Amino acid sequence: MAALRVATGGGHWFSALALGVTLLKCLLIPTYHSTDFEVHRNWLAITHSLPLSQWYYEATSEWTLDYPPLFAWFEYVLSHVAKLFDGEMLNVQNLNYSSSRTVLFQRLSVIFADALFVYAVHECCKCIDGKKASKELTENPKFILSVLLLWNFGLIIVDHIHFQYNGFLLGLMLLSIARLFQKRALEGAVLFAALLHFKHIYLYVAPAYGIYLLRSYCFTANKPDGSVRWDSFSLARVASLGLIVFIVSAVSLGPFLALVSSLFVSITLSLEENNLFLLLLLFRKGNKLQQSNNVLPAIGLQLKLLDPNKIPKASMTSGLVQQFEHTVLPSVTPLATFICTLLAILPSVFCLWFKPQGPKGFLRCLILCALSAFMFGWHVHEKAILLAVLPMSLLSVGKAGDASIFLILTTAGHYSLFPLLFTAPELPIKTLLMLLFTIYSISSLKMLFRKEKPLFNWMEKVYLLGLGPLEICCEFIFPLTAWRPQYPFIPLLLTSVYCAVGITYAWFQLYVSVLTDPAVLRTKKQ
Repeated sequence: MAALRVATGGGHWFSALALGVTLLKCLLIPTYHSTDFEVHRNWLAITHSLPLSQWYYEATSEWTLDYPPLFAWFEYVLSHVAKLFDGEMLNVQNLNYSSSRTVLFQRLSVIFADALFVYAVHECCKCIDGKKASKELTENPKFILSVLLLWNFGLIIVDHIHFQYNGFLLGLMLLSIARLFQKRALEGAVLFAALLHFKHIYLYVAPAYGIYLLRSYCFTANKPDGSVRWDSFSLARVASLGLIVFIVSAVSLGPFLALVSSLFVSITLSLEENNLFLLLLLFRKGNKLQQSNNVLPAIGLQLKLLDPNKIPKASMTSGLVQQFEHTVLPSVTPLATFICTLLAILPSVFCLWFKPQGPKGFLRCLILCALSAFMFGWHVHEKAILLAVLPMSLLSVGKAGDASIFLILTTAGHYSLFPLLFTAPELPIKTLLMLLFTIYSISSLKMLFRKEKPLFNWMEKVYLLGLGPLEICCEFIFPLTAWRPQYPFIPLLLTSVYCAVGITYAWFQLYVSVLTDPAVLRTKKQ
């Protein structure tokens, strides 16, 4: 910890922030947990009790192992500690087993794995420009960034209430970003290659990594106007990146060569909302949490235009990846979402190649790739918004414009996670935590950029303030109405549409800032 104090400018504040959030996570151990808890318990049992050849074939539970191999090895290592708590959790036949010792181990394993996330935040703080540093600790960009990352509301509720290991994985991504900022390209490449073998969802941001490493590492020089010097291409550097990919893949996939044909059979790129189509058409794709009676089928039933026996029923809590056909409107196909996603990320990728701005340009491209995949992708989980929110935190302490975009994105994105915690005891917890995080984010960034233009215009203020009445309506007013039995999906629909507006707005604003940035325009003119 002494190293952390020295690296972050002296004092004990970073250690205190990390310790404080760790204590909060410990307090959340007894809270509700989702089906993901049983998913990971089953994976512990599979990797501990069965030979390697059966890991991806075992189907006693519906929660089959469907993450890439490095995550399976991660579960295997955890399982050897798990047996010291309660060996019964490692029995494949013990479905839905959740003894108090099992809960304690699983919760502590997430908290322990977050040590990597804490270290990644510390490294990211080194990458922040110190020009805005203030004598007041609370106005120091490094301090603000540390709070925004370590105490991120979305990450806390998704990992430490709902239950997952996103902090560990996002820590790998943030650490790889920090290494690229520190001009340690090979280390960044190793970390990202490993990350892809932990969870396939990070393929969303792979284009940003690929183009940036090719442009800034494989080409060693630029022309005076900023364009690439083609004769500076280094075959040796390309070979070194290729070797990294090969070695990481060999370590991950080597033991499974006999199983490669079936390794990713059950993998789908997560799940949940397709924001653009949701916003435009007011209907939902088949999704994990919020699939329910849709608006148009409900109207069709009321008008007796549809057969109720042909309306698919869906679960509010099922964690299974499911696919549903739309009853009224045409169903959105995977090919359509792929084309939309590709078209959405192409401008940011082209900008990264033709108008390079160094690591910050890469970071903007990464965020746009994550947001574009979240908005247009096929079966995108609502938790995928964290892939954009956390990296955007790094930009928020650098420029007032980025701070404004960050606040819109993070507030809308975090509120969209509320339906994950639908049990009554968690309502005051999630509400209080989000209020505290949002108030701190807005007040600290306003203080940091108080000498510049206001962070919000009137329209943005109205949008953010509208979240309060929306929550009151969904949680307290609607359940008392006569509509609740017949239209239970309305609160979820309102939440999704409202958040989709904010996320789409933030995506558009970030794209505008990337394409019209004066630094980019100056580079082009030189």
